[in-house]
Order: sequence, then structure tokens, then C-alpha cells
Amino acid sequence: MPLDLKHSRRFTDGFLDWVHGKGRVLILAHDNPDPDSLASATALRHLIQVKTGREPTVAFGGIIGRGENRQMVKELDIKAVPLHSLDLNQFNVVCMVDTQPGTGNNSWPLDRPVHLIVDHHPVRETCNACRWVDIREDYGASATILYEYLLAQKVTIGTKLATILFYAIKSETQDLGREWCKADREAYLQLLPLVNNHILFNITQSKVPLEYFRSFSKAIGNAVIADGVLVFNLFDIHNPEIVAEMADFLMRAEGIDVVLGMGCFKGDAVLSFRTLSHLINAGETMQDVVEGLGTAGGHGMIAGGQVPGLAPGRQAQLDLAETLTQRLLQRLGRCGARRQALLPEDHESRPLG
Repeated sequence: MPLDLKHSRRFTDGFLDWVHGKGRVLILAHDNPDPDSLASATALRHLIQVKTGREPTVAFGGIIGRGENRQMVKELDIKAVPLHSLDLNQFNVVCMVDTQPGTGNNSWPLDRPVHLIVDHHPVRETCNACRWVDIREDYGASATILYEYLLAQKVTIGTKLATILFYAIKSETQDLGREWCKADREAYLQLLPLVNNHILFNITQSKVPLEYFRSFSKAIGNAVIADGVLVFNLFDIHNPEIVAEMADFLMRAEGIDVVLGMGCFKGDAVLSFRTLSHLINAGETMQDVVEGLGTAGGHGMIAGGQVPGLAPGRQAQLDLAETLTQRLLQRLGRCGARRQALLPEDHESRPLG
């Protein structure tokens, strides 16, 4: 599908007319926001500010931990604040981008209303209570939808905004190599000439702390392979986003078509799921795997999840990893009787960890 400016114009006309005079606007990205969530929030703020004269507040839960994302916030002057620092009663309009109520990956209280949702993940029933919903599951990035909004409303896109939108689409679709549609490609190609290449280089080549490299060692050191499935456990982590980054990295292992990663951040398990198989729906698979334990969501080849309130200690993390591994293998219909360590010097079966 190409860029759908007709739908975007009709939808934004209605929303912008509705939001006039409503008071303060909050735009919420998902917890530990990635470039797609931050770019979408920034673009929506720009749209509302230009069209209504009011500057919305962009907020997020968790932290911005990944090196590239911290550099992006710095280089592109992204104004976003922790949700816990705000008085939520001050906001009359609440918008969610790249997330939905009740998914577990955002910190918005379930008993508070949400008025606008813009997302590209499978729609949840909780969206039925929202006034304005634009969810396009076929799109590879929410940023593409927001780019359409700006074009449809004839809003000028400056260099920094173009750069963050481009980088969001680039990272979310792996340079149009993963889960993209024609609209993503059009947006990618149209934004490319507007990008500040110096800033883009600084983002992609950002410095990272030494803990980043220790995470590689930890992920590789305890990774276990069973019937094409690779599982790793980072145990206690300082940055929730590192789990997804390690999952992307280990997805390159030969003979592997499924990766499940886990880490523990402030007492909660953070999960990341990747697959190369178009026959596996990552989002649905993860929801089944964590059923009764936590929450999960995603789309065709990418998913994430959370299991809150782990008991203290390493054993609880080992037990959860084992439970999730068994559930995943059963869900995929794979035997997994023999487990092999990823590291070549240890070929014997062993427990996860």
C-alpha cells in the first residue's frame, strides 16, 4: 500500500477539530521508548502545535537506555519527560503512540481515559473505549503513519524532525528488510534527502558504556540452542532495551529461526522475541507463552513481554527462563530434548543460566 494521504487527511481533520479548546495534551510513548515511539510522539506534538498553537507534553515510562536512543534525544533536541514527574490531572487529552492501553509496555493507569491511539501493532479490545483510533497493522512503523499526517496537513518538516522520522523507519524495519510495506518505503525514500547525515552518523555510531559489551558476553555465554530455538538470559540488567538488542544480534546465529531473550530490571522480567519465520506470529506466540504470568505484544516477526514481580534471587530468574522455554517449545511444536550451549567449548546439555 502507498502512502494513504486521503485517510490521513480525513482522520487528522477530525481529530484536530475535536482537540481545539480541550486544554492540555499529553502524548505518551511506550516504556523505555525506541526510535519509532519517540519519533511518532515528536511528530504528533509538532502537528498539534502547528495546527492548534498548543504545545503538547511528551512523556514515557521507564528509561531511555540504549546508546543510540540517548544520542538521538540529545542530537535532535527531543523533549520528553518521565511520566512519573507529571500531575496527570492537568491533562484533558491523552494520546498514545506506538502502544495501546493494557498492553503492559506503557505506564498509563488503566483507570484513566485515552483519547487518541496511533499504532501499527495488532489492535486490542481496550481501544474500543478510545475516541480516535488509527491502527494500521500492515505498516512497519508508526512513524510512517505520523509522516502521512504531516504531509496530509501540509505541515513543514524540518531537518531534525525528518532525521528522527527517517531513523525510526530505518531502525524499526531494519533498513526496509523486515516487516515493511510500500508506505514505509515511500516515507523512507522521501525523507532520505532531508536527513542530516552528520547527526545520523553520530546516532548510529554513538558511544556505549562498558556494560554494553558485558551484555554480549553474558548473552553468548549462557545462550542455549534447542531445535532451532535460541534462549538467553541476561539476569539483572541496568537497561531494559539491551534484551531486544541482544535478541537482534543472536538472531544471526546459523540454524536459528527463533530467539527468546530475558533480563530482570528492577524486579520485573523483560522479554524479547525474534523470528525469521513468516509462519510464526511473534505477537500471538509471546502472548501464549506468558499467559497467566505477564503481558506481551508484537507483530509478525518481533515481540516483547513483561513478567512483573519476580521473587528476589537468581533462582527465580532461572526458573522463569525454564518455564518460558518449555512453553515456547511446546507452542512451536518442537521437541527441544537436547540443548546445546552456543559456545563451542561446551557442547553438553545444561540448564539455562
